[in-house]
Amino acid sequence: AICYGTNVLGFKGPRKMSVIIPGMNMNHKRIPIRPRNEHESLLSKWQTRNVENLIELHNKAPVWNDDTQSYVLNFHGRVTQASVKNFQIVHDNDPDYIVMQFGRVAEDVFTLDYNYPLCALQAFAIGLSSFDSKLACE
Repeated sequence: AICYGTNVLGFKGPRKMSVIIPGMNMNHKRIPIRPRNEHESLLSKWQTRNVENLIELHNKAPVWNDDTQSYVLNFHGRVTQASVKNFQIVHDNDPDYIVMQFGRVAEDVFTLDYNYPLCALQAFAIGLSSFDSKLACE
């Protein structure tokens, strides 16, 4: 599940993003989540703080740069153009480990890098979600 929230500035500035994925067992295998009803979905479990067997990730908070008059993240050269769609995903336990990063490299061209515990499909879905400006979790 991907949940976008508004930021303290309203619509100006970076959006808050939470990503909820199934947890991993001791053998690094994904724990199956098979909801039988709406109350057992990833989103419902997260909203009710029933996060056992779930991994909660967040976008890394960008910092304001006075020189460029914009919010910035260090993409280590992988993202070359400013965009509100640029983001990095981290876990609260290790905010220096970039689980995923997504950003613009040219007009209509984006790059996506991902690491454990995400798989390619999850990372691609998270990247696609940044193109929908109306997504939110209520």
